[in-house]
Amino acid sequence: KRQKRDWVIPPIRVPENERGPFPKKLVQIKSNRDKTTKIFYSITGQGADMPPEGVFTIEKETGWMKVTQPLDREAIDKYHLLSHAVSENGKPLEEPMDIIVTVTDQNDNKPQFTQEVFRGSVMEGATPGTSVMEVTATDADDALESYNGVVAYSIVSQVPAEPEKQMFAINRGTGVISVIASGLDRERVQEYTLVLEATDLDGKGLTTRGSAVIKIDDANDNAPQFSPSVYMAEVAENEADVEVTRLSVTDMDEAGSTAWRAVYTIVQGDEGGFFRISTDSESNEGILETAKSLDFEAKNQFVLQVAVTNQVPFAVKLPTSIATVTVNVRDVNEAPIFYPPVKTAEVSEDIPLGHEVTVYTAQDPDKMRSQKIKYFMENDRAGWLAIHPESGLITTRAALDRESYLVKNNTYEAVVLAVDDGSPPATGTGTLLLTLWDVNDNGPELERQEVTVCNTEPETQHLRILDKDQPPNTSPFRAKLTNNSDENWAVEMDAQGERCLGVSCVGRQGPSRRGFSLSASSTAPLLRVVEDLLSLFLRPPSALWRHGCAGGQLSASVIICTPCFSPMIPQRD
Repeated sequence: KRQKRDWVIPPIRVPENERGPFPKKLVQIKSNRDKTTKIFYSITGQGADMPPEGVFTIEKETGWMKVTQPLDREAIDKYHLLSHAVSENGKPLEEPMDIIVTVTDQNDNKPQFTQEVFRGSVMEGATPGTSVMEVTATDADDALESYNGVVAYSIVSQVPAEPEKQMFAINRGTGVISVIASGLDRERVQEYTLVLEATDLDGKGLTTRGSAVIKIDDANDNAPQFSPSVYMAEVAENEADVEVTRLSVTDMDEAGSTAWRAVYTIVQGDEGGFFRISTDSESNEGILETAKSLDFEAKNQFVLQVAVTNQVPFAVKLPTSIATVTVNVRDVNEAPIFYPPVKTAEVSEDIPLGHEVTVYTAQDPDKMRSQKIKYFMENDRAGWLAIHPESGLITTRAALDRESYLVKNNTYEAVVLAVDDGSPPATGTGTLLLTLWDVNDNGPELERQEVTVCNTEPETQHLRILDKDQPPNTSPFRAKLTNNSDENWAVEMDAQGERCLGVSCVGRQGPSRRGFSLSASSTAPLLRVVEDLLSLFLRPPSALWRHGCAGGQLSASVIICTPCFSPMIPQRD
């Protein structure tokens, strides 16, 4: 077994930023066995055969290790390598040994303030020793083994220089700015600007300058601040009046006072008025809610800027805390929407079965989903309509009737459903208002169904004629006496043909029981001829005889004949 031998490797420390010339010898590496055998040396690791490659090299036969370029401690402060010793035939003669090259620091970096302008505030009347703010500067140089990175702070100037030239002092080691003089008066000076200096080598080296702005606060001297200032929330679409999230603030003023109670305002991102925000009276949190239903397809994200103030105005100008609230709208399966939601159509009431009425379709608002829609008739009280489940084509499946009690103002109302195949399925509704054109499919009718006349002293009877159809399928009407009624009665129409001016008795038959038959018809073109027939019969009740009436009572009954048909009216005993 080969016996381990000691290496001769002295410590290696290399200053950064050396000027050369390069390559520059660092140290000679030797093995105790070089007196008895030929040894070849090599190095591996960071800076040799690993990135950054070629920074260090070694002479194969002498063991002199060299650096080939200037080093930068701020980039790499230590290099870890391995040294190797082998014989001429490549056989290892020593175990590999660690080599650590330490890069020593040079003061080659200036301090840098962490902010371009530091801002702070202090209440007016603050006593000396009151801490105002802390500024910070960093230095990339070494602050552990040297003073190259040790920073000292100082105040160069103060504007305005009143009431004292030095109202503030800064701790040279920590950067904490404190009040050192009395007399801070917001009404006299509301803001001070300090020019700051940060110097490394603990105040004796490289220097950089910055600035600090100190505001002097008055009553309500602490503005509420969001904590945190960034919020993420999610709310389902189509939900109004739901809580989205709560915003928290801190306020150094007295809890419960009007200077502590927060007032929240949405200042940006809610141009459509979809949100509202209120204050929880106990926790002082801002409660963000939806004021309207959100639509994922229209806008799936809102970025709101929310400001917070107090119930009473700030006594001094203070920055208003702003929170960013990102509200993501969650997509849900929405019901199909009919366009328009109320559709109108017009057809004649006598169209044949299976005839097209209209096409009524809906659209799926879920644009991101590929869904199919099927159509169904929901409310078709008369059972007149049918709809194709895929195309939305509406046809007749039964005869239409404009005069039906289900038709109001010539319009029949039906409800159509559109159902998507989402999970779960969603259903939308549409309303069809079907206007029915009138045809002459109803004959005229007599308004009075019974007429009473005295047989001995008959009075002229005025009869009104009605028709369920609409003009021009109604008046003028024709009236005539049938079944030989014109032997004892006469009929006359008014000039407009809308009313019988009179049905009068022209013959005297005593208390006979012969009545009259009256037929009324429209002069408009008929789809089917319909007439009303009014028949009157003499019926002498005892009450009339007791009052001395020579005649009896005439009773009229209406008979509707389809088609035009005037039945014989039998005489009654």
